[in-house]
Amino acid sequence: MSARDAEDSYAIEMPRFTPASFVRDNVPRVVIAFACMLAVYAACILQGVGMQGSLLVVAVVAMCAGASFVADYRRRHAFYRQLEEAVSDMTDACVSVSLVDEPEFLEGRMAFEATSALARTAGRQIARAEADAGEYRRYIEAWIHEVKTPIAASKLVLAGMHGDGADKLAREIERIEGQVESALFYARSSFLSGDYAIGRSNLAAVCREACKRNSRYLIAAGCTPSVDVPEDAVVLSDRQWVVFLLSQVVVNAAKYGAARITFSSRVEEPDSPRERTVLEVADDGCGIPASDVARVFDMGFVGENGRAHGKATGLGLYLVARLCEAMGIGVAIASEQGRGTRIMFEFPHDMRRLQALRKDALECAGALGPIDAGATAGR
Repeated sequence: MSARDAEDSYAIEMPRFTPASFVRDNVPRVVIAFACMLAVYAACILQGVGMQGSLLVVAVVAMCAGASFVADYRRRHAFYRQLEEAVSDMTDACVSVSLVDEPEFLEGRMAFEATSALARTAGRQIARAEADAGEYRRYIEAWIHEVKTPIAASKLVLAGMHGDGADKLAREIERIEGQVESALFYARSSFLSGDYAIGRSNLAAVCREACKRNSRYLIAAGCTPSVDVPEDAVVLSDRQWVVFLLSQVVVNAAKYGAARITFSSRVEEPDSPRERTVLEVADDGCGIPASDVARVFDMGFVGENGRAHGKATGLGLYLVARLCEAMGIGVAIASEQGRGTRIMFEFPHDMRRLQALRKDALECAGALGPIDAGATAGR
């Protein structure tokens, strides 16, 4: 169940305040009122009041009881209706209670004060959690900044070395640098709005840069990239983040036996508000079993291939999906075991649509789910 589905379940499970439910909840009160009317009728008869007079007295008592019943329902209905609407549209537990007016009846006031106290407690806990997350992020960024110094020093030392051992060491240092960069992008992914700048990026150049950054790994794996993207293809996005996303895909393909990686692009739904450029990254690797395709974007999911290779972490494609969702870029995957994998990135041409997609993604955090061709995220 996604985060959004979990939120919706509260509204579904919440009992509704209706006339029928109010009557069912007040059955003892109705029975007592009916018994009182019978007692009044009997008393009137015993006092010598005629049947018509007795019925008139009972009717007056019934009208008073009914009016009290209706008045009580109306004042409770206003409160519970507001409460139901606040819960069904709830996006922030700390704010939702402010959408409900304090009721006049005792039980409602008690519930209102209890809910307000819970909201205040939740607000303090959220503030502490956000402060802790910010502090942890700053620590990670500081650590990454520090660890880059010995990596740079190692590269300088390695520049004076030659032979197979030096090449192997260079590849390992490049892998360490890639993992450090992944940690940095992961730490920043929760705070993307402050580090993401939309601009016009040449798509072919971005693809080549991603391959260049991982050239040693691709050469060692015997994997050859091919960029079949028009030189005039331009997308709206942040260049460094897209290079990072493509690097994750390239390394993943080479890791799982691809001998060739092909980049191609096309424009879909031209001259419409949904016009977009689709970048497809296809490889001829081992492919993904059909049972695993729908879960490849889940955090920590390694699947059958990951378990077979023994070095998978289940974070690469999860991070790709998370960043794409936050940036308003669509990502989908289609794969066939033994024949390879295709990953498609959708870049909207309309700046307003791109910003709207980013806003929606940053507000709700993202649910990932299957599509006909495989799995998709951030669409």
